[in-house]
Amino acid sequence: MNEYYYQLIVTPESHLELFSEMLLEIMQNAIEEKDGSLIVRDSEPLDDVAWAIEAFGERLGIPVETVHTQEKNEDWIQKYKSSIKPIAVGNFYVRPQWENPKPDTIDIIINPALAFGSGHHETTYSCLQSINKFVKKNDTLLDVGCGSGILSIAAAKLGAQVDICDTDDVAVQSAEDNFTLNNIDFHEAWVGSAHNVSKTYDVVVANIIADVLIMIHKDLKNAVKLGGILILSGIIDKYIDKVQEKFKDFETVEILQNKEWYTLVLKRK
Repeated sequence: MNEYYYQLIVTPESHLELFSEMLLEIMQNAIEEKDGSLIVRDSEPLDDVAWAIEAFGERLGIPVETVHTQEKNEDWIQKYKSSIKPIAVGNFYVRPQWENPKPDTIDIIINPALAFGSGHHETTYSCLQSINKFVKKNDTLLDVGCGSGILSIAAAKLGAQVDICDTDDVAVQSAEDNFTLNNIDFHEAWVGSAHNVSKTYDVVVANIIADVLIMIHKDLKNAVKLGGILILSGIIDKYIDKVQEKFKDFETVEILQNKEWYTLVLKRK
């Protein structure tokens, strides 16, 4: 183990999730989230990463502070693990592999370093609440933009038959690995989106971003059975009206707000 390592602290003024996704694209290292900041560590200097994040913030128009330091080495992997806490959402208990399960809950294992989506972000949390409430045994469910697979794993553990897709092949593989980790099966998986669907589902969930939800709104609608449920999330407050306008032909069942993030639960009339 080297005597020193390098640490980069990224503190954006808003939209922490976007910067987290950007860091995941740049690096394969684990990312620690703490007090509104993102922390990455590496054995090599992180000046280039800091520059890329600052440039990303400028393009988004979001001020971001970066602090790059050299630190005395310690067992920071273990320290990182100790910072990741399990989270309870409805009947679900989402935990990393190194934590123990909780009795009388539906156990979901997600190792946060493997893929984005561990239940702690507001949009994932709200989607889990909605799945807990609306998904029934033997439902068919499509998870569009599956990421880590946490939402479809939750649905499968409720007894649903789930299909998963993502435009990122790494995400699909990560989701498949997480299904294996949880000792549960999915039905179909593909690299792509809802336009590849040739059937309809009792439930469709898409936790993406508002622009993509608007762009693929017809595909998402067509994937839902008559009387079926559509769960949309990843919607920042300033875009909620635009998303609702695109889906106004669906009945609004429930609107969840968690900080600046919205989740819509809709029903196909």
